Amino acid sequence: MKTWKTWGVVAVSGLLIILSWLTPAGWLSDGFMIAAAVVAGWQIAVSAVQALRIKMISIDLLVIVAAIGALFINNYWESAAVTFLFALGKALEKATMNHTRKALSDLVDAAPETATVLRDGEPETVEIWELTPGDVVLVKNGEQIPVDGRVLSGHGGVDEATITGESVPAEKAQASEVFAGTWLRSGVLRIEAIGIGSDSTLAKIIHRVEDAQDDKAKTQTFLEKFSKYYTPGVMIAALAVGLITLNVELALTLLVIACPGALVISIPVSIVAGIGRSAKDGVLIKGGEYLETSAKVDTVVVDKTGTLTNGRPELTNVDVLDPAYSDDEVLTLAARAETASEHPLAEAIIRGAENKGLTIDMVEKAKPVTGKGIIAHVDDHTVAVGAGDLLDHTPDTTRILELNDQGKTAMYVGVNGRAIGIIAVADTIRDDAPAAIRSLHDKGVRVIMATGDAQRVARNIAAELGVDEVRAELMPEDKLEIVRELQAQGRTVAMIGDGVNDTPALAQADIGVAMGAAGSPAAIETADIALMADKLPRLPYALGLAQRTVRTMRVNIAIALATVAVLLAGVLLGGVTMSIGMLVHEASVLIVIAIAMLLLRPTLKEGNVEEVSATDAAKEALIA
Repeated sequence: MKTWKTWGVVAVSGLLIILSWLTPAGWLSDGFMIAAAVVAGWQIAVSAVQALRIKMISIDLLVIVAAIGALFINNYWESAAVTFLFALGKALEKATMNHTRKALSDLVDAAPETATVLRDGEPETVEIWELTPGDVVLVKNGEQIPVDGRVLSGHGGVDEATITGESVPAEKAQASEVFAGTWLRSGVLRIEAIGIGSDSTLAKIIHRVEDAQDDKAKTQTFLEKFSKYYTPGVMIAALAVGLITLNVELALTLLVIACPGALVISIPVSIVAGIGRSAKDGVLIKGGEYLETSAKVDTVVVDKTGTLTNGRPELTNVDVLDPAYSDDEVLTLAARAETASEHPLAEAIIRGAENKGLTIDMVEKAKPVTGKGIIAHVDDHTVAVGAGDLLDHTPDTTRILELNDQGKTAMYVGVNGRAIGIIAVADTIRDDAPAAIRSLHDKGVRVIMATGDAQRVARNIAAELGVDEVRAELMPEDKLEIVRELQAQGRTVAMIGDGVNDTPALAQADIGVAMGAAGSPAAIETADIALMADKLPRLPYALGLAQRTVRTMRVNIAIALATVAVLLAGVLLGGVTMSIGMLVHEASVLIVIAIAMLLLRPTLKEGNVEEVSATDAAKEALIA
């Protein structure tokens, strides 16, 4: 039933009850009450019959049997009150579920409908479906980017919050990737369309979140099986009580107070809220089952290159050996020599010099020496960068060995056969990695670094980050064995890697995590958790949110069971009627929903991973 119709039924039923109160006791007052029960109970009866057709005894059947029974014993007020309160509760549940799914509706609303495409050099506004891959799309300041694509020209800041959860605009220039549904906050971009409509990253995210919110946790599946037997059991018990006591009203009251409404709604509303919140923060969780498993993770196996480190070498040290030269002069000579090299480390040296604002002119005459380095003619000098064998005299190697022990690649810089300095490069640690490791430790999670790098390099990185254990010089199958070994010890393992050589271990882990998934739609589909932004602290955030969601589920289940127990005691001791039972029942449903809604609050802050403590959550639950 549509939302407006649901609330219409509630409004009409409530009005009829009010008219009954305003009318003197008699047939007209009773008529208003009966009419209220019929209006509110009609859709409940339809739902009960539909459930019976698929051989399921639903909560709706319990309510409608109680309401009809109350009419037969001339208890019109109880019948009207029970159906009205149940219809009101259903309307509130539907409204709440729509609100908890707001993250999905926000994503759908973010999908662009039109684009400005350049045809024969002239801008033309077209529908998205009219675009084809390769079209050049023009996006101006303040406009929405309509396609996934690559920037051909222009420069600007793009708000990618809908995709990555990032609040700070990302700078885009030629060759940068952009995503449909994001917003250009400054500049002008010309973009080559690559992913259009359903092929865009945004569309894949919408599909993923939609599936995830409908996916059931193991606890929810168990409760549904429990309800399958619980509901008919309640009907049999109520019938038995009625036959034994000959008290029809008591039997009908038992039907009402035993409704497991809060129990049924407690899990799905928590899952939808938790997954919706995480999606809003750029973390996609595959579904309820994976959310529940994530809450149990006690060990994280993490790849080094590109995950804990930046994945490319950077200049780390410039040491002067000859006081006649400065740091900048040593670095400038080395960088100019490396302009003639195609070695991967050459780019790191040149980039390091440029970052310091040094002017690097290319050299025309140079000779690479395989396995040792390069010799180049720089101005009137012969400059060598590499091993000591390139120099006339082998200098003291103490500093070289010291840097190598730190996991760095160290090289001499020589002028005319004499060493004037030492430079070193290394794959540097990501700025956000230490905070992520600390946050995982704060949650009691053990962190194991698994890498194919040499022991020396791995040990230094591990020591700097403070990981609990390091495994080095590994092949992809070795990482798989590590995950299996940990699982055999009874640990719940999450594996985060680059998705290529780590694929076997990612598949074996209880939770596979893809990082920076905004640039890899395939990762969105395959990972159990996809971190859309290339930020490691999103992992402890995701695990923390999963723990909060599971705690919420447990609190809600406890409230639901306690409500049924209290009402049952009230009926047996006397004083609880059908209408009071339904009122308390619906109140418990609303409490359960309100607690689940706390999950929708933002708890992720840029530069830090923050989570609402269990104490704060308990306080807010009591307030709710």
